[in-house]
Amino acid sequence: MSPTFKTIAKFQYSAEAQIIKGRLESEGIEVFLSDHLTIDTDPLVSNAIGGVKLKVLAKDALRAQHILETINKYSVDDNGNAIHCPNCNSSKVAMFSTIKDFKSFFSFMVGFLFGTLPFYAKDKYRCDDCKTEFDIK
Repeated sequence: MSPTFKTIAKFQYSAEAQIIKGRLESEGIEVFLSDHLTIDTDPLVSNAIGGVKLKVLAKDALRAQHILETINKYSVDDNGNAIHCPNCNSSKVAMFSTIKDFKSFFSFMVGFLFGTLPFYAKDKYRCDDCKTEFDIK
């Protein structure tokens, strides 16, 4: 009887999947990736083929899902402590990049025109509960 696989997560890029794969393998779970080579070759097809699929043996699926749920999806400070929203004190805070000032916009345009990465990006934090945007001092 051949082993059955279960897809437990999908990722847009293979780098994200490789990180989670390493975490699961460190817990002794055998992990398989599908479509990662195709997406590495042409990242623009990721949405068309459904992203990189992270698969485990069906017998390990429940344990793997539990490990995925324990991974912190929100921002932490340099000491590993959760960042809290100054408005509602929630710890569901995520970092995002914004282009709201002239320096960010100019950097974006230069990067877009010359095919390079932007030189300057302003990072802020947004609370998922109250949608407050703030900076960390």
